[in-house]
Amino acid sequence: MVETAGYRQFCPVAMAAEVLCTRWTMLILRELLAGSTRFNELRKGVPRMSPALLSKRLDELEDASVITVTPAPETGGHRYELTDAGRALMPVVTSMGQWGQRWLEAQLSLKNLDPSLLMWDMRRNLDPKPLPAHRVVIQFLYPDAPRGQRRWWLVIERGETDLCSVDPGHDIDLRVSTDVKTMTGIWMGLETVAQAARENRMSLDGETRIAERMQDWLGLSPFASKA
Repeated sequence: MVETAGYRQFCPVAMAAEVLCTRWTMLILRELLAGSTRFNELRKGVPRMSPALLSKRLDELEDASVITVTPAPETGGHRYELTDAGRALMPVVTSMGQWGQRWLEAQLSLKNLDPSLLMWDMRRNLDPKPLPAHRVVIQFLYPDAPRGQRRWWLVIERGETDLCSVDPGHDIDLRVSTDVKTMTGIWMGLETVAQAARENRMSLDGETRIAERMQDWLGLSPFASKA
């Protein structure tokens, strides 16, 4: 059931807050609006949320008619999709992100570094069009990340991007080595690839044409500063 104890007001803001302002709910909506439909996909977007609490919040969103839940026989799990009411929340979530980007101290975001979440966001926002038509493998090395999160591979083939935390066994076209804070700053639009490389905080080793267009194919956070 949706947690309603608290406001008990007829005001539409209060009623919406009872559904949307429980802990983690807006982040789950962010993931659903970004295209995640499976439980494991959602977990990758909220890696510090327990599976039990994620299930509870999804049940609440279903009760509120914000999402529908249907069986997914091919995976043995369920598929979570936004209803019209859920899709109508896109400008709400976007506005919150834009507000946070503009009015909250940007450096606070760089204190909450998470290489796995960063790479997951990069995977789904990567633009394959500037890349060669053949399969492209890009390795990211984060020497300062916790053990087990220092090496990542993006495999781009036929317009699709896969993220691997284990060596996929393909030749590497470009190797990107940097610290997590620098890569997060680039992703948030706080600096550029060229600036980080110029200041020796990022090294790019591999195909020149892929390295030179990294800023183009990388994409940015939907809430990144465009200034």
